[in-house]
Amino acid sequence: MRIAKPLLLVSTPVGVGLGFVEAWRVGWWLAALMAAMIGLLGFFSALTVRRIRAERREDDATAGR
Repeated sequence: MRIAKPLLLVSTPVGVGLGFVEAWRVGWWLAALMAAMIGLLGFFSALTVRRIRAERREDDATAGR
């Protein structure tokens, strides 16, 4: 895990960037669809993390009473 985690943190954004370049070569519309999909995934991931953190704060507040 000591090597895999940093490797994934670097290779994933590089791979997505190269994927955008290749999608643009096929057609601008494909790159736009890819950007929309990644944007939606990011939005819903952030929404999920926000909900989990809010529920943890709520649980910690009720447990602290």
